[in-house]
Amino acid sequence: MLETTASAGDDTITLDTLVTDWAVGDIIVIASTDHDHYQSEEREITAVDNGGSTTVLTLNETLVYEHYAGEQTFGGETISMRAEVGLLTRNVVIQGDPSSQENLYGVHIMTFSPYGNDSSISRISYTEVRFAGQAFNLGRYPIHY
Repeated sequence: MLETTASAGDDTITLDTLVTDWAVGDIIVIASTDHDHYQSEEREITAVDNGGSTTVLTLNETLVYEHYAGEQTFGGETISMRAEVGLLTRNVVIQGDPSSQENLYGVHIMTFSPYGNDSSISRISYTEVRFAGQAFNLGRYPIHY
């Protein structure tokens, strides 16, 4: 999450914790703090500064929107309201072919147990799924379990 508000036009953001496993070239997303969810922004990290107890990231482009970070008190209770920042870069990518978006027919991951046996367990972590799902086909979601 952001430590300080990132203003439109900024090309650096400060995270509220020390993050040691994000690197130059990684892609991040900064969540919208507005009612308009389209104000979320993706950027590439061009520099990482881990001095002190926070991490400062330099971005490949300036931000278009403000992303709020602060605390507000209501009725004696303090609430931390900060834009979330997430790492999008993943080591494993599962994707459909280049025509998937145009044809609305992409990759489909399905896990299931034999009929009457509910023992199936699926775990997918640190994986990016793109060009996925099959439009107009019931049950053909990107990940179906």
